[in-house]
Amino acid sequence: MSSSTAAQGLSPIADAVPLSLCSREPHVPADRLVAEMVPPPRFGSVRFGTYIPDPGRPSQTEAVRVLEGFAGGLGGAHAIGAAKRGFLGFGRAKAKASKVPASPRGVYLDGGYGVGKTHLLASLWHATPAEPSLKAFGTFVELTNLVGALGFQKTVQTLSGHRLLCIDEFELDDPGDTVLVSTLLGRLVDAGVALAATSNTLPGKLGEGRFAAADFLREIQGLSAHFRTLRIDGDDYRHRGLPEAPAPHSDQQVTKAAYATEGASLDDFPHLLDHLARVHPSRYGALADGLKAVCLTDVRPVPDQSTALRLVVLADRLYDREVPVLASGQPFDQLFSEEMLKGGYRKKYFRAISRLTALARDAGRLVEAG
Repeated sequence: MSSSTAAQGLSPIADAVPLSLCSREPHVPADRLVAEMVPPPRFGSVRFGTYIPDPGRPSQTEAVRVLEGFAGGLGGAHAIGAAKRGFLGFGRAKAKASKVPASPRGVYLDGGYGVGKTHLLASLWHATPAEPSLKAFGTFVELTNLVGALGFQKTVQTLSGHRLLCIDEFELDDPGDTVLVSTLLGRLVDAGVALAATSNTLPGKLGEGRFAAADFLREIQGLSAHFRTLRIDGDDYRHRGLPEAPAPHSDQQVTKAAYATEGASLDDFPHLLDHLARVHPSRYGALADGLKAVCLTDVRPVPDQSTALRLVVLADRLYDREVPVLASGQPFDQLFSEEMLKGGYRKKYFRAISRLTALARDAGRLVEAG
């Protein structure tokens, strides 16, 4: 038992003391990045039938109908077979005439955060009649990490035989990466890969900030003709009929729960933010490997935007893996400054708040059990 634990009058209930995210420095090989391009655990069992449309938002029902038809149309061979033009889309001159398919080979899900876009995107992946090895699902960040790990040409080679590529949270706020991925998608479309995507809004779009279809289609430029836009109206489902975000717990409650929960981690929040700066965001998923809960003490507002963006990635990976987050300190809706919440990355910050709040609700049982 540590002296700090003894000082608080606590005894370890679990078989071992809590884990620490700050002690983890995972290294992720490139082949794991490819193998893990499937819907995350939170969306591993979702299907179109488990999506519950808001009765007051007919666009949600329509989106399910269209996506079911889109998935059904992907059961055959590629619309533009790579074998007809040469390996990896070379010899494109022969394909010029069919550059734009008769029907769109891509869909873009256009809606605010929390309307179920990822649920629908994952349902499309599951419904597409192809082996998992012929379908890929990942966030924009995960896709750019794959290019960084494999190189551009190898990534084209790896993905060009796929039936479908789903890209969640296309990062329209990073011009350099947008060009890189748009170029990659162009090569994949030439190889006959069907595409599906969701996206974030561009920096400086400080109006409603909910619908980014025009931004998305402009940024992917020549690929726009391949996409059909599905607008999905609605409110953040995580707040539909749910209680307000739970109040933070005390340091002692968080520490006690961490010791009482096998597979839980326990870290001081400021120290964790420092550690995230030393781990590449592509490894944040591996950082959470095996965790049953994340316990954090002394949560406070993040000090700068770089730190805030790293925290967003961690929040996404924890949410994907359904890892509850128990915290002391300040509420999660106070993580980001007013200036951040009005800035170009505000949609990411609101998403992080929403997801961390959902995980905090899930963590309530840890205190009750302790």
